[in-house]
Amino acid sequence: MKPVLIIKTGNTFPSIAAEHGDFEDWIISGMRIAKNDFSVVSPFMGQPLPGREEFSGIVITGSHSMVSEIQAWAEKVAAWLREVVSGSVPILGICYGHQLIAHALGGKVDYHPKGREIGTVEVTGTTAAEDDLLFRDLPPVFDAYAAHAQSVVRLPPEAEILASNSFEPHHAFVLNSHVWGVQFHPEFNENIMKAYIIEQRDILENEGHDISRLISSIRPSIYGEFLLRRFCKIIKTGAGA
Repeated sequence: MKPVLIIKTGNTFPSIAAEHGDFEDWIISGMRIAKNDFSVVSPFMGQPLPGREEFSGIVITGSHSMVSEIQAWAEKVAAWLREVVSGSVPILGICYGHQLIAHALGGKVDYHPKGREIGTVEVTGTTAAEDDLLFRDLPPVFDAYAAHAQSVVRLPPEAEILASNSFEPHHAFVLNSHVWGVQFHPEFNENIMKAYIIEQRDILENEGHDISRLISSIRPSIYGEFLLRRFCKIIKTGAGA
């Protein structure tokens, strides 16, 4: 199998990285593929993007940057994505990556009108999810970890919504049957989610969040790892079988 490409769009907080590792470590762990079967490229640090034919699958990480900032490196990734999606390589965008795919393909990203969504949240699959390669074996309602202030406020043309909740109508979408975006964080676990809340305590309190309630409501969830492993199967087999 060709290696899986991880497009790293930022770093986690240093305190979290010191204890838990960084975005790519969590993705690799969740997908359960050996590290030498991955290639990590960091365009936000000036590293060039490779050719799509070199990889069996592509994952675009989260970031503390904002898509609406229209940064030069991110626009280069967006232009690259517009070329790559015309092929058949499976692509998964996570949080910022989900938003960047939407931005690249004609959607709109902006700050969520209700503010920040953070913590363990319930996500509900749509009818389209029942037949989707990535989502079809997830339960109709499942727990996920969320940490975002921006959202896809308008989907790209022809995108299908796969999951939503009362706060976030576009928690997941699919395009062309092989390009997925998920607003939630399948690479997180309960310890990482808790660390994100503690790291941003001051910001969250200023926004009116109850830190104790957020922390106490964190629940373990197997479904993020399930989704990453499913994506891995799609890469290997083309059908997730």
